[in-house]
Amino acid sequence: MANLSALPTPYYQDEACTIYHGDCREILPLLPKVDLVLTDPPYGIDFGGQTKGHKPGAAAHDKHGWRDWGAPEWDQHRPAPETFGLMLKGSKHQIIWGGNYFADLLPPSMGWLVWNKVQREFTMADGELAWTSFNNALRIFDLARASALKDGKKHPTQKSLQIMGQSIAYADRHGTANTILDPFMGSGTTLRAAKDLGRKAIGIELERKYCDIAVERLRQEVLL
Repeated sequence: MANLSALPTPYYQDEACTIYHGDCREILPLLPKVDLVLTDPPYGIDFGGQTKGHKPGAAAHDKHGWRDWGAPEWDQHRPAPETFGLMLKGSKHQIIWGGNYFADLLPPSMGWLVWNKVQREFTMADGELAWTSFNNALRIFDLARASALKDGKKHPTQKSLQIMGQSIAYADRHGTANTILDPFMGSGTTLRAAKDLGRKAIGIELERKYCDIAVERLRQEVLL
């Protein structure tokens, strides 16, 4: 049972969204059960979104808008198995992007999502995969890889706002996801998508700078 009295003071809260700054392993057990976990955890591949010729952390972008973010410390290891247990226990359904990196930690499922990034011949992958708890047919979203840049990319692994919106719409086909949780919130894309679609959302983030970015995004007008 959730222990709301033990929850830390929200870092930010409005009529739709709540942000907690902290370790999701400590906060998840205290939260009430939500309809959907929609998240994109660290893959443990030490990825920094590097662009050849850019110094780590440099503000400069190449002609396509890519920049070198440097290899973030938080992506050196994937979440512990018990973290996935907490996510599954605390929600009715789950959509976990990067699911191919966690397939050994998640139950078998036929309801995978595919983000087809359309453009080919890049050094990075042609698409991304999401594991879902829905035992329904695999679905493919077609969206150019640069879509996150149009949202104002602030995080090296930031998902497109449209992809997260489509993920929520996919969940809605199997029952409306009124309450959504992202335990690896990053720059707040899941919360922003949820708010734009009229849902309640909770985000947890370990790094304060990303909490601040998420707050700024949530204070903007509707983006979807």
